Amino acid sequence: MKLNLGLFFGLSVCLFAPVQAAEPLATAAVQLREVEQTYSIDGVVEATRQSTVSAQISGRVKAIYFDVGDRVSKGQVILRIDEREANQALAGSRAQLSQAEAALQNARLNYERSKQLFEQKFISQAALDKAKSDYEVAKAQAAASEAGAEQSALAQSYTSVLAPYPGVVAARLVELGEMVTVGKPLMTGFDPSQLRVIASVPQEKLKDIGSHPVVTVEVPSLERWIKAASVTVQPSADVRTHSTQVRVDLPANQANLYPGMFVRTHFVVGKEKKMLIPNSAVVHRSEVVAVYVVDEKDVPHLRQVRLGEVNEQNEIEVLAGLNIGERVARDAVKAGMAAAESKR
Repeated sequence: MKLNLGLFFGLSVCLFAPVQAAEPLATAAVQLREVEQTYSIDGVVEATRQSTVSAQISGRVKAIYFDVGDRVSKGQVILRIDEREANQALAGSRAQLSQAEAALQNARLNYERSKQLFEQKFISQAALDKAKSDYEVAKAQAAASEAGAEQSALAQSYTSVLAPYPGVVAARLVELGEMVTVGKPLMTGFDPSQLRVIASVPQEKLKDIGSHPVVTVEVPSLERWIKAASVTVQPSADVRTHSTQVRVDLPANQANLYPGMFVRTHFVVGKEKKMLIPNSAVVHRSEVVAVYVVDEKDVPHLRQVRLGEVNEQNEIEVLAGLNIGERVARDAVKAGMAAAESKR
């Protein structure tokens, strides 16, 4: 009987090859660290620049070029009002101006002739004074007609409603063909590049946050933390709630952040020591909150814990269930797989 030596040696290699050790779990030591103590209160995002554009002349809405959510540039035409009435008024004003200028030219020539005749003793002082008076009246009428023409030209320009700054249309308040009057709101817009947060702080907390607060804004829906660019504590209080409004200016150009969004403001009020672990170590199973504690043999064991808030470094406070110096698995998913493997 022949022995297949190739198969023999192949089996030998497989049987005696060393088994590759499983990759050790990444762990984090449970630490007690001094961190900033904060006072948290809800806030609302608003635009620093937000305005409503209103009609400056009466007329019918002729065209609407933008709607809610559209972006516009500064000086861009967003809406037009029927200009026919304004054009007629402008044409009438220019005709009056031409008439006044002709009368002024005639009065000037008459005055100059009167001066020459007076020097030659052909007319009296009274006649010269009347010619001068007619000339001054004609100049005043010409100036008034010029001002009227400029005013009509300005009114005619109001038929094109322009965006006062680059931004986003928040509301459209008129429909095509609608009749509008002076002061009628047309569109509301805001500048998304300049946002701030408004929070109302109870008066008993004003001393804790100080006159120059240090604030971090948490946006739960975006899982984002934003350092305040500047903070202003208003020097007045609401008579009903006895709270003071605090304006937290955000850095420019915050993506996916819009007026009206809910945020949470965290005011630094002191220092305190907290037991912290990475938030990625936490396991949520139904109503149970737990972590995998890794023992001396690098075997993970599931343990229920009670946790506090998450900070901007994505660390979470441990209120109960762990001791200082213990190790927890950073990746809860990998730790769960390793725990299941160890029980086989």
